[in-house]
Amino acid sequence: MRIGVAAGVLAALSVGMAAHAQGFARGTEDGAERGGNIAGPLGAAVGSVIGGAVGTANEILGIDRRERFRIYTRGERRPSFAYRGKVHVGAVLPEGGIVYYDVPPEFALKGYNYTVVNDIPVLVEPGTRRIVEVID
Repeated sequence: MRIGVAAGVLAALSVGMAAHAQGFARGTEDGAERGGNIAGPLGAAVGSVIGGAVGTANEILGIDRRERFRIYTRGERRPSFAYRGKVHVGAVLPEGGIVYYDVPPEFALKGYNYTVVNDIPVLVEPGTRRIVEVID
């Protein structure tokens, strides 16, 4: 039984390590809390791992808002910024030549902006200009 649980935990961890940090961190915290409430310390450990994997899949927007946000950004027809680097989470966009837009309140993403880079909408941390989610 313990070997099976350990194998499951390791498998979930390997999924989490390849994932985006923000969704993973939020998911592990939420999973640990819920698992701990239900099954104590062991539940917290397992909940943390599973929550991390789920949180990673949901990312910042989450599954339910992701497609709506993609449709919204396409409908706005914002100009695309030509970026020479790879568009990925963690990339820092240049200071000049790019316009950042407020995320509408219905998406509940206070503290983020969005822009379009190489025809791909991205969420950005305004202070750092770091891409935190790619909406592809």
